Amino acid sequence: MQTLAGGRLKKILYIDMDGVLVDFASSFEHVSDGMLEEFEGREDDIPGIFSHMEPKPGAVEAFHELAAIYDTYILSTSPWENPSAWSAKLVWVKTHLGRVAHKRLILTHHKELNRGDFLVDDNTRNGADRFSGELICFGSERFPDWPAVVRYLKERAGEGGT
Repeated sequence: MQTLAGGRLKKILYIDMDGVLVDFASSFEHVSDGMLEEFEGREDDIPGIFSHMEPKPGAVEAFHELAAIYDTYILSTSPWENPSAWSAKLVWVKTHLGRVAHKRLILTHHKELNRGDFLVDDNTRNGADRFSGELICFGSERFPDWPAVVRYLKERAGEGGT
């Protein structure tokens, strides 16, 4: 499922949202202390929480840079008990990533079902540990931030026909 770009195949890249593109904790200042206490340990179930999140430093620029090189998708899990998160994630993508991410948001609890070359994720839950391509662990010692991820993926883009 690779796309053609100038007669050459583009590799498929998936990027997680929460903790990778999105700074989840940035929304806490917009939520009452009572709500944070009520939903302690399951903050992603707080109604409307996803609509207040800010991008991680360098995430928007990195997405645009990588989308020029890779067939790039956002691969995220959305809380099952918080349907407002589904629409808020779409609005976030439209607001922060714009046209380059048009119809490129995939919400799933089974990331391993998506075929591709790379997945940038900050954890191994929801099938990320069983992804058939290479899992890039965002926030790890090897990939602590977006500049490290972009450098690595730019080096890897040249392999296999691109």
